[in-house]
Amino acid sequence: MDKADLRIVFMGTPEIAVASLQAILDGGYNVCGVITVPDKPAGRGRKIQYSAVKEFAIDKGLTLLQPENLKDPEFLQRLSSLNPSVQVVVAFRMLPRQVWTLPPHGTFNMHASLLPQYRGAAPINHAIINGETETGVTTFFLDQEIDTGKIIAQKKILIYPDDTAGTLHDRIMIAGAQLVIETLDGIVAGNLKTIDQTNLITPGTFLYPAPKIFRDNCRIEFNKPVDHIINFIRGLTPFPGAFAQFGHDGDEPFIIKIHEAIAVKHLHSFEPGILFTDNKKIIRIATPDGYVDVKKLQVPGKKVMKTDELLRGYAFPDTLKKDL
Repeated sequence: MDKADLRIVFMGTPEIAVASLQAILDGGYNVCGVITVPDKPAGRGRKIQYSAVKEFAIDKGLTLLQPENLKDPEFLQRLSSLNPSVQVVVAFRMLPRQVWTLPPHGTFNMHASLLPQYRGAAPINHAIINGETETGVTTFFLDQEIDTGKIIAQKKILIYPDDTAGTLHDRIMIAGAQLVIETLDGIVAGNLKTIDQTNLITPGTFLYPAPKIFRDNCRIEFNKPVDHIINFIRGLTPFPGAFAQFGHDGDEPFIIKIHEAIAVKHLHSFEPGILFTDNKKIIRIATPDGYVDVKKLQVPGKKVMKTDELLRGYAFPDTLKKDL
């Protein structure tokens, strides 16, 4: 089979998907259609916002579909008329059976973890939150249950101590695009070998989930060990952002977002969650085994700033802090 004979329908939404779509085009493959989410209003002005994949597809003059309902007969007819040989999915949504079974060479997904670990919508975030030192990317053929299909290929990626979800995302984006091309090359060559995920799950293996993260999941619990909290902050930076909430019962809560912090191990007798500052360069928050030393944060009405920059013109309410 020649590359040009492989008719590809690509499905994706955010920036991480654009990198794979770009790689497919750069690799000389024939993209006969792109599927992405419908446009939606966003921001304070509620302006209509295109997905990153839509913007890219328009720029490249690719055929674009934006179905509200993936089971809609009209969409299914239009998809079928594209006559795809294979479908590639990167950061999209769950597909109905009649979609993923359509092409003769199947539908494969690029997932940002080493499956079967971290199945779900937020594998990058959860890997860092859990203190992993290694993750990776996986391509696999879609099956009935989400993220459970047969694995085609994998590539390991180190997680560095100073990685955030943002920095790891960027490396995974590049590695994932490369793996998508390797997978397509294997389909063209006809030499793909797959492995059932159940073969990678030994007795006693705990599978870490990676569910979608909502705002309620982003509050920092200062009664946890300081290393756990630092991983939590890293795993939610830059988005959606870990936040700390201060204030007494009945008071209006005071919320700050912490974008960067380091762990300070130190024995003390302070209650977890107490905020200390010298009002010049230091903001620290007590944990059971030390302090979260805040290096970059955002307070209400301000942009994200380094701690010393913020403290030059900002003072925390006396009810929230203790002086160092």
